[in-house]
Amino acid sequence: MPDTDLAGSSPAEAFAVLKEGNARFVRGERLHPNQDADRRSAVAPRQHPFAVLFGCSDSRLAAEIIFDRGLGDLFVVRTAGHVAGPEVLGSIEYGVSVLGAPLVVVLGHDSCGAVIAASEADRDGTAPAGYIGDVVERVMPSILSARAAGHTDVDEFVRTHIQRTVDGLVGRSALLAAEIAAGRCAVVGLSYRLADGSVSVITIHGQVPVTANG
Repeated sequence: MPDTDLAGSSPAEAFAVLKEGNARFVRGERLHPNQDADRRSAVAPRQHPFAVLFGCSDSRLAAEIIFDRGLGDLFVVRTAGHVAGPEVLGSIEYGVSVLGAPLVVVLGHDSCGAVIAASEADRDGTAPAGYIGDVVERVMPSILSARAAGHTDVDEFVRTHIQRTVDGLVGRSALLAAEIAAGRCAVVGLSYRLADGSVSVITIHGQVPVTANG
């Protein structure tokens, strides 16, 4: 059974636990750690998540399921297209500075609806109405950056958007940048494959070793 309490983990240790959990999920051998009544009672007074998970709101990206974790393990923040406004940055900083999480993961995925919508808006010159248009507008710089680099494939747009989201978090948050520089935190960008459930590393800020296959 995976460790019940991962408080005090290093960025590398936290990432290894997430990767191991995802590997179990892909194999269909989940252990469902920290999902019983004892764990519920243990974390009721306080929480010490070992990772902040900032992901897309897509219903197929349920973090505790695809990383095979449980109560109190992940501090989860989700928005459509993982677009990051001040409230998202504040939530991530809270997870790192107050709750002590040593790892931040940005989780995107293939066939992302927000990325596709931004790509279509760029191509057609029209954006969706209402606040959906605001989401598309925030994704648009990633589309323009990918096209400028010669990319035309949606998966490349997704990769670029994950990269830019990670770079944006670190660039905008002095707190995150300082924690990374001190070796206390790392920010990792991952891309999730909807069909097989696996994640691959897109980018890393901080001290997290990655194997050849990610």
